[in-house]
Amino acid sequence: MKIILYEHHTEASLWLADLAHALPGADVRLWQPGDTAPADYAVVWRAPPELFANRPDLKAVFNLGAGVDAILEIERKLPGTLPPNALLVRLEDSGMGHQMVEYAAHTVLRYLRRLDEYDALQREFRWQKLPPYALKDFTVGVLGMGVLGARVAQAMAAFGMPVRGFSRTKRDVEGVKTFAGDEQFEPFLDGTRVLINLLPHTPDTEGILNRRTFARLAPGAYLVNLARGGHLVDEDLLHAMQTGQIAAATLDVFHTEPLPDNHPFWRTPRLTITPHIAAETLREESTEQIANKIMALTRGEPISGIVDVKRGY
Repeated sequence: MKIILYEHHTEASLWLADLAHALPGADVRLWQPGDTAPADYAVVWRAPPELFANRPDLKAVFNLGAGVDAILEIERKLPGTLPPNALLVRLEDSGMGHQMVEYAAHTVLRYLRRLDEYDALQREFRWQKLPPYALKDFTVGVLGMGVLGARVAQAMAAFGMPVRGFSRTKRDVEGVKTFAGDEQFEPFLDGTRVLINLLPHTPDTEGILNRRTFARLAPGAYLVNLARGGHLVDEDLLHAMQTGQIAAATLDVFHTEPLPDNHPFWRTPRLTITPHIAAETLREESTEQIANKIMALTRGEPISGIVDVKRGY
């Protein structure tokens, strides 16, 4: 069994060692430009197009993350680059779900208890009590009911808030009022107080966080974007915050990362920025999951997490 690995950060050698340990007997190597030697499987994060080209022997591509938009973007720009018979497999949770729940819960409770406003009052040396929000009116809407979105929605429901979930196709999630399809998008948005985005990034969802979406939310709503920067129209968010339609926002993802120093988000009051850390890929858990799936495939067994390339998730 031959496996190629590409991870463009500094941990490539650690991933290599972990995969080799999890799959004893496998030939695991770091892919380098010009490497066209045979491979059965590829384990990648933001790999260049040439890694995939002319590899009819490749059986599966394992993505080191839940979102496969970077790989699918290669295929959209260079059709035929991905091996036509290779499965595209995303990570399923691998410790990311718990992290995402922590991040979302912290952010929503911060807005519910108005703690970001108290932070501002502290900076002004003002001792002032703000009227609390009624829990029953603090509706949280989660865009995307995949593994991560469903976990976040259920965690919010556990706090007693009304929670809605939106997905392309109907999903039943205990404790969550679910909406599905284009015809139910606006009813999902109407009256939502906190909008959390966990959608997959596809051509259909590009720019979905826009002026029209914000206008359907409850006045003075909150936005939390934990998916991809491409979901958000930056100028529309700035306009919505200037008018007060969006009272505050928390953004973990951006069109350009790192966020440029001159971007207006840095200077926008009540806009919280974090550097794409809401849910990081945990190497140990991810390696175990990928290794188990590779072994299942070699035994001819089915696996989960296979991406529908046409749908993008």
